[in-house]
Amino acid sequence: MKILIGVTGGIAAYKSLELVRLFIKAQHEVQVVMTDGAKEFIQPLSFQALSGKPVRDGVFNTEQEAGMGHIELARWADLIVIAPATAETIAKLRMGRADNLLTTICLATNKPIMLAPAMNSVMWKNEATIENIEVLTQREMIVLQPASGEQACGEVGEGRMLEAQAIFDLAIEFLIDHTELKKYWQGKKLLITAGPTFEDIDPVRFIANKSSGKMGFAIAEVAASVGAEVTLITGPVSLNTPLKVIRKNVHTATQMFEEIKKQYLDADYFISAAAVADYRVDNPQKHKIKKMAKQENLTIELVKTPDIVAWVASKKQQHNLKVIGFAAETQQLLEYAKQKLVNKNLDMICANLVGEGKGFEQQQNQLTLISQSAIKELNLSSKKQQAFEILNYIAKEKI
Repeated sequence: MKILIGVTGGIAAYKSLELVRLFIKAQHEVQVVMTDGAKEFIQPLSFQALSGKPVRDGVFNTEQEAGMGHIELARWADLIVIAPATAETIAKLRMGRADNLLTTICLATNKPIMLAPAMNSVMWKNEATIENIEVLTQREMIVLQPASGEQACGEVGEGRMLEAQAIFDLAIEFLIDHTELKKYWQGKKLLITAGPTFEDIDPVRFIANKSSGKMGFAIAEVAASVGAEVTLITGPVSLNTPLKVIRKNVHTATQMFEEIKKQYLDADYFISAAAVADYRVDNPQKHKIKKMAKQENLTIELVKTPDIVAWVASKKQQHNLKVIGFAAETQQLLEYAKQKLVNKNLDMICANLVGEGKGFEQQQNQLTLISQSAIKELNLSSKKQQAFEILNYIAKEKI
């Protein structure tokens, strides 16, 4: 594949060196285009050494522009990745400006454009930036959600450019069979659950699990990006809502079940990625339970919660609904996952080992996809890559 990497004037420009290296290592052809601002942070020679091609940087460079080179580049690329994409560049793209080589190429191309924003957290949350992002998304540019953390200015918040590996993963996800995937999922309605549920003991304490919600959110994000209509029901998590996804927040397993009963009739697929509590406290206390000096033990009675995925699966035939479940196990993965597939009458199950640094609370995952007729073991990769693989598998296997 031919990848054009646009580098603009932000401190995160150094990360784009690694991004170029990853594409070259994966045997893609890379052309780097830099703005004048980008050259204030990093020298073009560094990109040239990694890509094997001279960096392009000027509309009015007579050597570079022989034969209308900006038009040539606009047609050459299979994908344009702008990393970092500063607030200024995002604003220019929204307005259709063509005042440097990179924005001119973007205006002259009909190829997909992926943006990896990088800016101060206040700039990222500014109404002007939010509006610009919304407009570019409507124009089908791919805007990646920036990371949250400490920034070069010393502040902490959203706006950090994603790491190179994450951008690379997302770019590859887009390129591989993206057109066919979009054809399959366009207009389909997905109901997805994510995260843990919290079962209250009293107003202070609760029973929960280690689910971060990242896997379910990744599926929702990828599904929406290929044209599906996505409703995401999530337990308590600290994750941003993916673009074009309708989000419903719940707290307990019972609340999740009630919300699903409202939503499932409109869905073509139900994907149960949430780690729903198997038991809840029978009689949660209205006030905080006090620690008693002479009381060594405390007994709490638990009762079963509804088996949500089994209930939805029991309704699937009469409503033409496909049901995909998840199985998080610490041992005997395939055996337990296959049992769950059969016992709950699922169309497919995504199984993975958890614990000891696997699955929960991790950026990466390694799922095994099990349907009624086949098993596919995925390689360890980002949860967004796993999400793409899940949706691709469903489409190809006609699940």
